[in-house]
Amino acid sequence: MDFPITALMDPDACYGKLTELLHPDGLACPRCGARERWTVHRRRPGSPVVDYRCPGCRRVFNLYTGTAWQGTHKGPATIVLILRGIAQGVPTAQLARELGLSRRHLLDLRHTIQARARAAADRSPLPDDRAEADEMYQNAGEKRGPAPRPGRPAQAPRQPGGRAQHLGQ
Repeated sequence: MDFPITALMDPDACYGKLTELLHPDGLACPRCGARERWTVHRRRPGSPVVDYRCPGCRRVFNLYTGTAWQGTHKGPATIVLILRGIAQGVPTAQLARELGLSRRHLLDLRHTIQARARAAADRSPLPDDRAEADEMYQNAGEKRGPAPRPGRPAQAPRQPGGRAQHLGQ
């Protein structure tokens, strides 16, 4: 069952979480790197996302600038749910239905995010060869669903004996 949970999430808390995820060192001007004295350029009603103007270089930016989310009109709660779904391996079609988004757009977004994560991943080998082999099989088969079960009990095998059966009749 799909359930739209975006209405239940706090946009301000999601904005804070996205700030931690997208800018671990803190939000800064993407052009000059200034971290303070910004002025509010635009504030959309009902959204915690604020567009700032840097006093030094006059660049306008927000939380999404320079990320895979640049130019999006999605709210922080929706983006947190998309990231959560991708991290949990939720199928794109199900995620699109739950969030009321285009499956094709969400699939493109998923590929972009996964490519960025792969590019930023640490490629150095683990110090222990045994740990590396164990981790390779850790998630094997998780996507597979339960085996289908018939809706009725199996029939008992027929017992030999009783009346003779003729193939011609």
